[in-house]
Amino acid sequence: MSTGLVSVAYVVASICFILSLGGLSHQESARRGNLYGVAGIIIAVGATLASVDGGITAIVIAVLLGVGIGIPIANKVEMTQMPQLVALLHSFVGLAAVLVGFSGYIDPLIATSGTEHTIKLVEVFVGIFIGAITFTGSLVACGKLDGRIDSKALTLPGRHLMNLAAIIVCVFLGAWFLGTESMALGIVALILMTIIASVLGIHLIMAIGGADMPVVVSMLNSYSGWAAASIGFMLGNDLLIVVGALVGSSGAILSYIMCKAMNRSFISVILGGFGQTSSSSAAADADQTVHESSVDDVCEELRNAQSVIIVPGYGMAVAQAQNGVSEMTKILRDKGVNVRFGIHPVAGRLPGHMNVLLAEAHVPYDIVLEMDEINDDFPDTDVVLVIGANDTVNPAAAEDPGSPIAGMPVLEVWKAHQVVILKRGMATGYSGVENPLFFKDNARMLFGDAKESIDKLVSGLRG
Repeated sequence: MSTGLVSVAYVVASICFILSLGGLSHQESARRGNLYGVAGIIIAVGATLASVDGGITAIVIAVLLGVGIGIPIANKVEMTQMPQLVALLHSFVGLAAVLVGFSGYIDPLIATSGTEHTIKLVEVFVGIFIGAITFTGSLVACGKLDGRIDSKALTLPGRHLMNLAAIIVCVFLGAWFLGTESMALGIVALILMTIIASVLGIHLIMAIGGADMPVVVSMLNSYSGWAAASIGFMLGNDLLIVVGALVGSSGAILSYIMCKAMNRSFISVILGGFGQTSSSSAAADADQTVHESSVDDVCEELRNAQSVIIVPGYGMAVAQAQNGVSEMTKILRDKGVNVRFGIHPVAGRLPGHMNVLLAEAHVPYDIVLEMDEINDDFPDTDVVLVIGANDTVNPAAAEDPGSPIAGMPVLEVWKAHQVVILKRGMATGYSGVENPLFFKDNARMLFGDAKESIDKLVSGLRG
């Protein structure tokens, strides 16, 4: 394929990716957005393969190996494991940036000299630096989300100074790298920087607590995008630069939105230290009483209600209760009950986690509302069902200035006439902060597996 046709194909692929991002911004157009993304990938890969002069056999073998490994793994991944899978995939992008950076330095595809050569060296150095941080940081995030690493923040004494020192050393190594004409010394500088950046990536994410993991995932998504863009610069590939910039900027915007939803600054998330507190001043006192409810009582409350708001959380995802919730919603709406869903921006452990589950269960898009759209309606709501949510409905955020989550915008479910919380037990949420909602006078606990409880509610409402 001629260079001109490849360029045209890359432009078309870039447009598809932009349309894909636009489509993914709304539930109604998400499927179309996915199709645009798939089309863009097919066009990009096809144009790239058509432009390769040699080595096509090795490329095809590598692609087939990747497909052979990826498809079986993807088929085994549950929806609750998607956050750690996304983090793991981010690590692959980081590792690719590191490997391409070393390869581009040792055997550059594009010969340069003078100022262009210096710019190319900067691209190599920065690409490897970002890639190394993304690689190890994403692996730590994956481990925390999967429960293999403690979700609590690792707050070492002087951690900020250690991070700053690591960055300063990398800057000096970069100056050495740019100043040396010896490839051997250049490789030594790159190896030392890669080791330091890898340790920095581990330390940065280890210092971030579990409550901030959704933000971390989107932040690492941004890192992986910039790492891909750096690969594009190294290879002189315009499409990689465009795609990397799209992913990097969209991930950064998403991180900002999520930080705002948690009343957190992006810098404070990066520097870590949230979620290490196991209790707050609003923690349960010994004389506080939990009001337990039964399936029959909840069914009666739902039958008599005119308005119901369902607030799903990670517990619903773990129990795979979304289909039962969808069926219960249909039964109540057929009875004339106004049923809606309240979704917190960081519900679950991945942006949009609850929206995807509800869409999978065929819950109508128009009754799934974001926190800002529904928060003012709780005082006029008869019954709120909280299914597996914890931190996102914690009144300590609004009522306890001493709480670690103070100031975090939450779904104000406690303002409803009646709140029913479906949980397995009284454990704290992922942040480790106690939830005084469980002891409110208008709150009732329906203990048990969420799926089993919802199935019993569906049977009771049918009877």
